[in-house]
Amino acid sequence: MESLALMPKYEAYKDSGIDWIEQIPEGWGVARIKNYADVFSGDSLNDKQKSQYESEDLRHRPYISSKDIDLNYSKINYLNGLRIPKGSSHKVCPSNSTLMCIEGGSAGKKIAYTNRDVCFVNKLACFAANKGIDSHFLYYYLCSVTFKNQFFNAMTGLIGGVSISSIKNFCLLLPSTIEQATIVSFLNKKISQIDESIVAKELQISLLKERKQIIIRQAVTQGLNSNVPMRDSGVDWIGQIPERWEIIRFKNLFSQSRLPVRKEDEVVTSYRDGQVTLRSNRRLEGYTEAIIEGGYQGIRKGQLVLNSMDAFEGAIGVSESDGKCTPEYVICDPIRTGISQHYFAYLLREMALAKYIQVICNAVRQRAVRIRFNNLASRLMVLPPEAEQEQIVEFIEAEKSKIDKGIESLQFQIEKLKEYKTTLINSAVTGKIKITPEMVEQ
Repeated sequence: MESLALMPKYEAYKDSGIDWIEQIPEGWGVARIKNYADVFSGDSLNDKQKSQYESEDLRHRPYISSKDIDLNYSKINYLNGLRIPKGSSHKVCPSNSTLMCIEGGSAGKKIAYTNRDVCFVNKLACFAANKGIDSHFLYYYLCSVTFKNQFFNAMTGLIGGVSISSIKNFCLLLPSTIEQATIVSFLNKKISQIDESIVAKELQISLLKERKQIIIRQAVTQGLNSNVPMRDSGVDWIGQIPERWEIIRFKNLFSQSRLPVRKEDEVVTSYRDGQVTLRSNRRLEGYTEAIIEGGYQGIRKGQLVLNSMDAFEGAIGVSESDGKCTPEYVICDPIRTGISQHYFAYLLREMALAKYIQVICNAVRQRAVRIRFNNLASRLMVLPPEAEQEQIVEFIEAEKSKIDKGIESLQFQIEKLKEYKTTLINSAVTGKIKITPEMVEQ
């Protein structure tokens, strides 16, 4: 990444006349958005209209809602199955304009440039550039921290939003049309390069996660020695196992725990990444708190825990904490020696990720899957020798640690690239750096 501090600056700057914008390059102007763009919101569709406009007919205009705008890459999904026939009364955002979410949780965050005429929902605003401003320059300005500061400071209401009338009066920084074109060419090239780098790193993360899952699956179902004799386990989702491993029903390995709640117990949660810990160890906000803790049960460090509603997504692990949990949790204790709770946490997570929990649990719909102890009791499990269970857990923990460090490093790099992209856009469209034709050619 090129250092912004080393990039060229304008020869002279002047006071913008606006405190929070401070200085701008000599020759740049300050205007209101309404003087250089038509800004208007779209039309909502009721369920009947959505059904009416379900179509893949490319002759009609796509109907875009906020969910169709990608938050990370500012891309629009035009193939969402909703299309409005030409000639209808629905408002149209013309090609080469900008769409921005102005209401709700994505307000001021979801923004994209459209390369075709579209109809759009009322939570989105269209910014259609007039003469005197490059439509792509306007898009990049709307992506800038300078614009977003105005937007977020103007948000009102319980769900959060900014009115069209307010947006129209936001300040717009305006270089010459030649400078606008140069800035756009530079940013188009650089942002494309940055996004490509981010995509490449996200792919690396995906591959590392996939590798981690393969390592865990092979370890818990086939062991660490590939040269030992193998036999069929008789369990569909497991397949071949080492010959000396036992096959045993879950109820002969674990019993369901029903411990009382103690006064000092805090709430423990089982997360989809396999961690089971006090809520306060992860975050303090975003939870639904029970008014009456009916049926809550005690949970102790070292117990095997399944979140009955989220187990099919991997919310299975060994508790790191003493505490309490809802009756929706299945808590298990070993009923014989030679059982590693950590090994079985990994094994059960593999069962979940293999989609076997959906098979053994009756549910009206996918999101209603709930696993109970009785669903597991008669299911066949593999049981390696005790020493081998411990070796497998140690191996998995070591491999996970290495892979997780690699993922963490890539995620850090992605965040730095995103920060650089934000700063680069803002610096270019506010004149903090001077974009020259030579920089475009580099």
